[in-house]
Formats: sequence, C-alpha cells, structure tokens
Amino acid sequence: MKAFSHIIQTLDQGVLLDVTIEELSCRAYVVISAADLERVADFVPASRFEDGDVHVTAVAAAEEARQQVEDLAFNMNIGDTAVFLCGDDLAYAATLEELGQDPVQH
Repeated sequence: MKAFSHIIQTLDQGVLLDVTIEELSCRAYVVISAADLERVADFVPASRFEDGDVHVTAVAAAEEARQQVEDLAFNMNIGDTAVFLCGDDLAYAATLEELGQDPVQH
C-alpha cells in the first residue's frame, strides 16, 4: 500500500493532510496525543463530523503505524476523515511516513 499526501494545515499538536491511498482520498489528522476520544474535538472541527465519517485510531508505538494506517484505510470511504492519535514522537514520525510524508521535515 503506497500513500501520497500533502500538508493542508499545521496544527499545534501535528498536521492535517490530504491523503491518497490507491483509490481512497481522505483527510487525515496526525497528532501527538493521548489515546483519548475526547481530544479529537480539540483539533477536528465540527463540520468534519457533518461531512462524513470520522475514523479514529491510536498509534501507541512506531511499529504499529503501518497496521493502523492499513486498518483505517480499509474501513474508510472517499471523503471520510482519519484521525491518528500518536503516543509519542516516534509513533508520529512513523505514521507520517506511512502516509507519504518525510518525517524529518516535521
């Protein structure tokens, strides 16, 4: 699975990406955050919840990034929003890399 993305917005906790994975195109919030669903509303605007499904997953460690990206992408439809709550800097960098970004630049 090869992902391509570009940064739409830089957030306090991470970035908002426009992502393409095969035929799927979506928005992805990748942030360093505790695995807490209550935190999602801190950076995902209410309009995203109205425009389509919002899928949230936690990436506790870097070695989980690929599987979490694949699992989320498998369950998404075009136009949905993905949220990756990364437990630390390494998990954040690995998730960005899986989504087609160069983590060194972040």
